[in-house]
Amino acid sequence: MMARKDDDDLSVHELIDGPTQIIPERDLAAVRATGPDPYDLAAAGNQDLSRYAQDATRDLSAYAADATRDLSAYAADATRDLSSRAEAPGAGTPAGREVVELPRLPSAGPLYRRAVLGALPGAGRRRAAALPEVELAVAGATVDRAHLADYDRVCGFRITDRLPATYPYVMGFPLMLRLMAAPDFPMPLVGLVHVANRITVRRPVDAGETLDFRAYAENLRPHDRGRQVDVVLVASAGGEEVWRGVSTCLRKERGAGGGRPDRGERSPAPAASALWRATPRVGTDYARVSGDHNPIHTSRLGARLFGFPRPIAHGMWSKARCLAALENRLPDACTVDVAFKLPVRLPSTVAFSAARTGGSWEFALHDARSGRPHLAGAVR
Repeated sequence: MMARKDDDDLSVHELIDGPTQIIPERDLAAVRATGPDPYDLAAAGNQDLSRYAQDATRDLSAYAADATRDLSAYAADATRDLSSRAEAPGAGTPAGREVVELPRLPSAGPLYRRAVLGALPGAGRRRAAALPEVELAVAGATVDRAHLADYDRVCGFRITDRLPATYPYVMGFPLMLRLMAAPDFPMPLVGLVHVANRITVRRPVDAGETLDFRAYAENLRPHDRGRQVDVVLVASAGGEEVWRGVSTCLRKERGAGGGRPDRGERSPAPAASALWRATPRVGTDYARVSGDHNPIHTSRLGARLFGFPRPIAHGMWSKARCLAALENRLPDACTVDVAFKLPVRLPSTVAFSAARTGGSWEFALHDARSGRPHLAGAVR
């Protein structure tokens, strides 16, 4: 009987999406000779990455120090900017942006493999200086009720036909990933830090509805530590916008200027209303239901490639888990802003706190032992 390999013995491509066929270099050369296609993943997505693990570890570890820093100063600026930039409900495509209609939602696995390949030494290419004037669109996406129930269980929601506020993000995530993994995107996907997320629910969405998704990027701007960009995902039903998400990502870049921001003395953590044990299964289970198989969340080897001693939880799991705790107290239409701070290392125990202030909720997630902040959010 063949012994089962430990997770730390898996190659990078197995960690991301399971074994893939190795394409000979001569075949890849023949494909590349026909000219680059930024949305064709067949050639770049299926190379064996295992032999690059050592180089990738050396090349990517520099991101770890910044990823483990408290990003609240970056996120505060990001969430403050979003309110003034939000489009009106049902707003169409801005002039000049090309709409690329895809027949179906893409698979996340090849996109991650392509992103890792582009980050390896000697594989880089000159990036565009501006965002691509393109909007990716997919029509007719349906909800798999079994998948929805699985997602509800992983994140702590009640199992119903009503979509949680964070579920359309999971449905449309591959579309965002494809946009950011394209060669004409100005920042490589590997090394991007998700510092803030805003979700606006226009009305309740039922599992029986068919959704149309579109994704685009906007507001590329300088930051003290590099550059930030907003990636927008919109869901519509019957021509009506029902949901909108804006993810703000930071790319740390050398020579961007400015030292570490002075945040003053950290406020004490608020009194906890609940304690949650985040086990390693949080990473693997959420990867399964979200399609986000970034190995930094699912294995010790994957985490070490980016300088973390052990896996970290997905930021959007943290947001979903907090909203699940407030599920019965949220209005049908609302906006949920979250600033991601220090990552939740797996395993660990986190403390959830929430307080009602006027017509809104303020909530937070902290390390139960040290009080170090993981997330701060508000529902309005």
